[in-house]
Amino acid sequence: MSNTAFSFMLLMGTIISISSNSWLGAWMGLEINLLSFIPLLINLKNSLSTESALKYFLTQALASSILLFSIMLLSLEDICIESSILNWILNSALMLKMGAAPFHFWFPEMMEGLSWSMSFILMTWQKIAPMILISYCLIYNYSLIISILSIIIGSIGGINQTSIRKMMAYSSINHLGWLLSSLIISIYFWMIYFMIYTFILFSMILLFNKYNLFFTKQLYSVNNYNPVLKMLIFSNMLSLGGLPPFTGFLPKWLIIQSLSDSNLFLISIMVIFTLITLFYYIRMIYSALMINYTQLKWIYFNELNMNLILIMNFLSLMGLPLISLFYLIF
Repeated sequence: MSNTAFSFMLLMGTIISISSNSWLGAWMGLEINLLSFIPLLINLKNSLSTESALKYFLTQALASSILLFSIMLLSLEDICIESSILNWILNSALMLKMGAAPFHFWFPEMMEGLSWSMSFILMTWQKIAPMILISYCLIYNYSLIISILSIIIGSIGGINQTSIRKMMAYSSINHLGWLLSSLIISIYFWMIYFMIYTFILFSMILLFNKYNLFFTKQLYSVNNYNPVLKMLIFSNMLSLGGLPPFTGFLPKWLIIQSLSDSNLFLISIMVIFTLITLFYYIRMIYSALMINYTQLKWIYFNELNMNLILIMNFLSLMGLPLISLFYLIF
């Protein structure tokens, strides 16, 4: 019952933030969201989750205090500080809440102590309210710098990781850069990117959660249980990295096409550093499929409860060809 109540308050906090017509109301929604998410993080069977909850609370409390401070100064009429500087401070507080670079240091360390379900909420739902609030007071140059830094750090940070959760955290920081770039173009591009990213991430975390996969070395031995499962996980990784013809390439394609006329330099950096994320995915895939491959024959699923995972993964991997086909027909 308590988990249901806190989950409901988590949803309500985000809805209050994005539907509020004042900054104070948005701040209140963020606080409700924070205070309902912390009890969900704590797991008595895992001591690391308490540490992660404390890290999350301290970081979010700092960001909330900076946000409230900037809101209070903006509401005053006779202030000596320029409003543009206050907008920068307000944007920085919201970036810290999301874990965008260079305010990202808490994010991978915190992810390491969470379950997969809480990690999914942190990487998706918890980013909605700050991103919508940033769209209200978007500073073009500042958002451009943050998106470039997030893409660079998210790409380079995941190279030496052996923990899948940390790798997914750095991948999330990389995608955050793409989300900020899509927000610069239009809120509709942001919605398309966010929905596709959430869908692919959900199909991956379903598999990670079902088979308790937390480290890369576990992916090498999962082949002995089911090689088709391993193929699905790695295909989803390539889709998340944005490799055509998988679904994950579609939102990146839209953003590249929209920004290519106005900002070619940004697009070049985004594409180059996204290839680095694909490199550490492919390096792991190559090791697991080629070097550590111990079985000569593939077996098929013999479980009835794998139907949802199969459907989710099929849509996640084949979405781009299906959308192209529907577009040609209709």
